[in-house]
Amino acid sequence: MPDAEVRFYPAFFSGAESDAFYQALLEGTEWRQEQIQLYGRAIPVPRLTAWYGDAGKSYRYSGITVEPAAWTPPLLAIKGAIEGVSGVTFNSVLLNLYRSERDSVAWHSDDEPELGLNPVIGSVSFGETRRFQFRHKQDRQLRRKIELTSGSFLLMQGPTQHCWQHQVPKVSGPRQPRINLTFRIIR
Repeated sequence: MPDAEVRFYPAFFSGAESDAFYQALLEGTEWRQEQIQLYGRAIPVPRLTAWYGDAGKSYRYSGITVEPAAWTPPLLAIKGAIEGVSGVTFNSVLLNLYRSERDSVAWHSDDEPELGLNPVIGSVSFGETRRFQFRHKQDRQLRRKIELTSGSFLLMQGPTQHCWQHQVPKVSGPRQPRINLTFRIIR
């Protein structure tokens, strides 16, 4: 991808590890149904979320401010594994639970000021495979897509968030739940 630094590991975690992490996160996470303001109305975010991390690493996105819950053993294990290959030390993670085909996240970039000049995002998926789409901010015809399989790890860094947007669209046909973790560095 031009204007990007992206690495994808489709089977970073084994099937057994992925299943175990999925169950542990599904049952042990403090899931929340956040709401965003849209045209003066409170609209539920189309997925459940949770924010974990180092003390004091709050995060603001889409008008929502979240304070971190303390790291759990499964989150620390996943964090340690991806830090080993990425060479990056993450201090927070946003978890998203896509409950069905109706849950999604619209086009956006992870470029909030607290993520620094060139944000590093480590994205790990467990559960149902979902399509992850990229589109270039300047040339909207320039697009890429990746199937995020259970146990996959996608690392986005460098100019990626400045030059590209990404989304997980709604899909037709029934889908099982998917948990996505986006590890970050809050400055």
